[in-house]
Amino acid sequence: MKLKFLGTGTSQGVPVIGCTCEVCISENPKDKRLRSSVMVTTDENKKILIDCGPDFRQQMLTNHEHTVDLALITHEHNDHVIGLDDMRPLIFKSGKDVPLYCYSRVAHEIKNRFPYAFADVRYPGAPAFELHEIENKPFQVLDTEVTPIEVIHFQISVFGYKFKNLAYITDAGFISDTEKEKLKNLDILILNCIRKFDPHPAHFILPDVIKLFEELQPKKLFLTHISHHLGVHDIEDKLLPPGMHLAYDGLEINF
Repeated sequence: MKLKFLGTGTSQGVPVIGCTCEVCISENPKDKRLRSSVMVTTDENKKILIDCGPDFRQQMLTNHEHTVDLALITHEHNDHVIGLDDMRPLIFKSGKDVPLYCYSRVAHEIKNRFPYAFADVRYPGAPAFELHEIENKPFQVLDTEVTPIEVIHFQISVFGYKFKNLAYITDAGFISDTEKEKLKNLDILILNCIRKFDPHPAHFILPDVIKLFEELQPKKLFLTHISHHLGVHDIEDKLLPPGMHLAYDGLEINF
């Protein structure tokens, strides 16, 4: 299997509109961060998208991706779901509804934001989705077992997802001891890290991630959901402890 980072930025993306900080004016492609999303390719070459934000169309074109067999949604914030309408070309081409797997709460929000996709009589150009409400227990999709990881993002529960010995978690500020048991001794752990300093009410910052790296002891840990406050990629990546890395858009990992 492999995982490709389609986007590694926060809800504002990097560069931030109107900002002239060192990161936002950087010409290094690794400092250009679209909204966070990944594409998992299974052993049978099936495509599992995690989150579908406002940059989905650009991400698919840039990475020469042509299909989405299903999508796993972490939560309902716009930077993770508002791109669902842009799945229309894939839906028209396949003639099939795209399956979406998420919390019941998130399914309700998706219906509210895209009511035309669920109307009894649909507009001919509307997208079409097949909603699957999941709970915090492993489930099988396509040829792959997926284990949800329940984390807290400010005051809401958010799902991370684990495949084999890799786990992807974004928009987390707290992980319970019970859920941490699912994350110990992984080959690859991917965690959100919004900035270096100043505690955030909804996201991990760098000291939190370093502490979790020492506690959970994955072989490798990649940071994602990164803001311009974390610093320039080529400098900050070298300052991380051995085994920790900044993810960047287009990075591909085999697992």
